[in-house]
Amino acid sequence: MDFRNELTRIVERYRAEVAGPYEHLALLRWQMTEGHALDRRDTFPGHLTTSAFVLSPDHAQVLLIDHVVIGRWLQPGGHWEEAAYFHLSAAREAIEETGVQGLILHPWHRGGDLPFTIDSHDVPGKPSRGEPAHIHHDLQYLFLADPALPLVAQVEEVHAAAWKPIEALAGIAPRALDRLSSLPKP
Repeated sequence: MDFRNELTRIVERYRAEVAGPYEHLALLRWQMTEGHALDRRDTFPGHLTTSAFVLSPDHAQVLLIDHVVIGRWLQPGGHWEEAAYFHLSAAREAIEETGVQGLILHPWHRGGDLPFTIDSHDVPGKPSRGEPAHIHHDLQYLFLADPALPLVAQVEEVHAAAWKPIEALAGIAPRALDRLSSLPKP
């Protein structure tokens, strides 16, 4: 994958086809224009991450992790690592952190790499790594999986992985929850 060209392509497409009227992605776009190495976690003020909203087939539940560093329930995700597509980076994080089985890209994506949401948010630094507080530009993708299958939390990064009611996203990812509510019910 040509990281910079693909990122530019999907951010432009996201802004044209998905973004709401107040989703300017100004810092992300500025960093892209300036040529920042967004694929490197030591790029500041921000760099790229990917995450997965893993839904039950009926969209009633979402798979969340109790994140060790952040100290709260979030969707699985992490720093972008080399992958043929951005959504595959998100899928890999979900599988690594939760052990989720049978993960499939949600039909909303029509087999493509267009993010469901792009969220730039503040994250605390890691003084042990000399890492200041910074921004994660998170490309967020939808997946489906069977909540009846067992999960195995990656204890180095998460305290637990569990299926929660979809409404749990209200305090975590309100934009994604709003968009999910507009999807046709399966």
